[in-house]
Amino acid sequence: MILRCTAKALQLLGPTRLPSPPPADDADWYLNVLWIERRKCLLLTHAGTLFPVFVPDVHAADLRPLGRWFVTTVEGELRQEGLPTDCLGVLDADDLQLAKTASRSVLGVMNDVAFQVRYAIASDGGLAHSDAAQLNHDLRRALHSVRGEYVTSIELLTK
Repeated sequence: MILRCTAKALQLLGPTRLPSPPPADDADWYLNVLWIERRKCLLLTHAGTLFPVFVPDVHAADLRPLGRWFVTTVEGELRQEGLPTDCLGVLDADDLQLAKTASRSVLGVMNDVAFQVRYAIASDGGLAHSDAAQLNHDLRRALHSVRGEYVTSIELLTK
């Protein structure tokens, strides 16, 4: 299982020696750090389905060990959607490998999702007044252009 991290995310995770970059795969996950109201927030996205997971107000200590945090977070969000926890493949906390980002199209979608997150939080009156569960629910139903068609991440995931 590969977690492809932006430079901001790698900086947050601390000094890490990255193996030679494996080729990009639809099973990869991407991680980016968003700063909202001077709080660290994380955005995870599955490359194949563009399934987003927004996690507000994260502390670096919360991410240790990273594999366990990642699996717990993703499985919790899949359960919130009523999906089996293995629908995106087996999530193994001990098999998590970090790598640099490899897909500009996934990063483009993540930038769009980040814009939607910031807008939704601002319209809710700030991070303290926003509902992360509802925001994640809404993000997964937003349209994205994927391979020439407009689909939602939930549609891609349930196909």
